[in-house]
Amino acid sequence: MSLHFEVVITCFLRDDTPDTVLNAVRWHLGLIADRPAGLDADEHMCPMLLPDPDSRLPGGDVASLRRQSRDRAAGAEFGWGLLSRNYWLDDEMGELATILDLLAPHVEEPGYGGFFREEFDGKPTVLTFRNGTRGATN
Repeated sequence: MSLHFEVVITCFLRDDTPDTVLNAVRWHLGLIADRPAGLDADEHMCPMLLPDPDSRLPGGDVASLRRQSRDRAAGAEFGWGLLSRNYWLDDEMGELATILDLLAPHVEEPGYGGFFREEFDGKPTVLTFRNGTRGATN
């Protein structure tokens, strides 16, 4: 029997994030149908952040990428707000590193980037971004 996980990714990508990265994110979210040119099909086999309309998560899956105004005092007028909440099988969890590695170099603010947890586990593993890399802590 497979384990199931709630996977949440939430961060701001810099406004100057390359279109190639934004299109890869859009494809993973199901916002565009075709795999972007140049996205390695062996590494990005299928859209991993695509919301499932029959998700078992309370409230369902969520997928959003939008350009948002930001805190001007911090020096960023705009950024790309990303929010994804999905229900993953344990066999898919290896793909999480691929998604986080795609995002990490473009994350605007270091720190919290979401979490994952086994569906019956009350303690999540927190995802973090710092200096263009990713991390996870229990």
